[in-house]
Amino acid sequence: MAKTDYNADQIQVLEGLEPVRKRPGMYIGSTDSRGLHECLREIVDNSVDESFAGVAKNIWVVLRTDGSVIVRDDGRGIPVDRHKSGKSALEVTMTKLHAGGKFGGDAYKVSGGLHGVGASVVNALSKFFRVIVMRDNKAYYQEYKKGEPAHDVAEATDEYLDSSLLKIWDMTPGKNQTGTITQFNPDPEIFHETVFDKVKVKALLKDRAYLIPKLAFHYFDENDNESAHYYFEGGIKSLVKHGNRGKEAVSDVVYISKDDTTANIALEVAIQYTDTYSENVKGYVNGIHTTDGGTHLTGFRIALTRAVSDYAKKSGYSGKVLDDKNGLTGDDMKEGLNAIIYVKMPSSNLQFESQTKAKLNNPEVQGFVASAVKEGLDTYFEEHPQDAKSIMDKILLAAKARLAARAAKDAVLRKGALEGSALPGKLADCQSRDPQVSELYIVEGDSAGGSAKQGRDRRFQAILPLGGKILNTERAHLDKIVKFDELKDLIVALGAGIGDSTQYEKLRYHRVIIMTDADVDGEHIKTLLLTFFFRHLPDIIKNGFLYIALPPLYRVQVGKVVTYAYTDEEMSAAVKAANGSKFVIQRYKGLGEMNPTQLWETTMDPEHRTLKQVTSDDVEDADRVFTMLMGEEVAPRKKFIQTHAKLATLDI
Repeated sequence: MAKTDYNADQIQVLEGLEPVRKRPGMYIGSTDSRGLHECLREIVDNSVDESFAGVAKNIWVVLRTDGSVIVRDDGRGIPVDRHKSGKSALEVTMTKLHAGGKFGGDAYKVSGGLHGVGASVVNALSKFFRVIVMRDNKAYYQEYKKGEPAHDVAEATDEYLDSSLLKIWDMTPGKNQTGTITQFNPDPEIFHETVFDKVKVKALLKDRAYLIPKLAFHYFDENDNESAHYYFEGGIKSLVKHGNRGKEAVSDVVYISKDDTTANIALEVAIQYTDTYSENVKGYVNGIHTTDGGTHLTGFRIALTRAVSDYAKKSGYSGKVLDDKNGLTGDDMKEGLNAIIYVKMPSSNLQFESQTKAKLNNPEVQGFVASAVKEGLDTYFEEHPQDAKSIMDKILLAAKARLAARAAKDAVLRKGALEGSALPGKLADCQSRDPQVSELYIVEGDSAGGSAKQGRDRRFQAILPLGGKILNTERAHLDKIVKFDELKDLIVALGAGIGDSTQYEKLRYHRVIIMTDADVDGEHIKTLLLTFFFRHLPDIIKNGFLYIALPPLYRVQVGKVVTYAYTDEEMSAAVKAANGSKFVIQRYKGLGEMNPTQLWETTMDPEHRTLKQVTSDDVEDADRVFTMLMGEEVAPRKKFIQTHAKLATLDI
């Protein structure tokens, strides 16, 4: 098209919910599993808002066999009377962007909803969407298909009241029940993944139950008849203790609470240190988990650094390890820190970075949180000197380790080595210098490494063989890590550095692939590597750059036809398909038994290989698992192995 053809005909106006279907990522972040569960969160949080309004006491979530999900609350029920637009308030709420009861007035003082697009966006992205409203001793419903109304709002019939949808909760006609029931089925034309993950769903409900005392969540899964119920009265103190299961607490939970009636901001903070090295700090606003942080977390970190530094100087702790040149840093205070920062404020005042509410932007919150937490910590340290000493000892130990790691890096490595100026000799690098297309295979053993080097596509595939099991980095400081040759070579090959010198933008490969033998030793090496990445280079996992290769277990040859089997079941099927013909089965005990061609065909060829992407959607649960599997406590690990040994499967 010529430049001069640009005229009014090229200007498009998207009406109603059409913009949502055209650009769903603008509203739910993505169309993968994360975006799918964002839809559920939007509907659940609408029900949670009824609890904030002082009405709802229960929320039910049901995963149905047809792939849909039902969310019900016992709140007031969405208004169904006629809106000034001429349509019912229910239809306006479900079909119009930026429509709802949370922009002002007295309907909601505190809510997670802000932009008034949550329910309407989910409606637009659903194959079907059904709403049932119970209020005024009547039931009303409306159904939608891809955001378009399929029925008018009307009083429900007796036949509809007896449907299986409502039988789940034994709704009886005539009883004055109130609330809203929402059922939706994600549209496969929009979402790459339409199956809800029960682990993620239960984690969402459990988090909300901790944050909102006396609100009960009821989970049902019709696919396997599983149910779970969550109800907590301990609030965020219980949530912090729950996250520290299996860890040795350094101190009791520090709880800080403050209300600013003038600014209409309420704050709760719970802090506890453990003897671990990882950090787990989570921020919430009106029940919403702000995964990307925001001003409330910034204010918390400012206050923590100031309060600890002031107490260290006042009590003489700094001189034990540090001097004027090397003071305490924020990183020193991260080790073993578990904290919840929970802010509640009027929804009309909230400023989020996007519709997904991943980051809070209100500037006034930062100062309020910083002041309240600093005051609270100062008071706690004065009133609990033993806890203060334990926390300071933990932080000073981290500072000492940081200085030792810096010294080790300077002593063990040539200057600039960690930044990739001198690649390890055992690395067979690829020709490409574009990280987006480059792959690094981390291979177990020199034998497998040799086959991988010969079989690879050297244009974009690099090979780094490891000589056996690496250091368990679950409880290792950086000084030990950079002295361990295998890990040092891996860090140098990746090019992003480690610790306070990490620069992920310098990562040389955007696909890092762990390739180990399919035996016990291989599984152990894989777990050690996963521990290293999760604890010390977590953004490689967060950005979706870490993968696990799945080599075959068997090679089945029938005549001249060769089939590779990844499970015992696949092997049996291949043998059965031989139909009496002579066949030969080869069981691969390790990658080294494959010749370069076989390794390429089965495990390295992008057209035929199977890779598992390593993700960590529930960081808290992953943290608990690594602590249990790789920590010093034997009893929890032994119990886990005994409980789950017979359940182990190869998931491909």
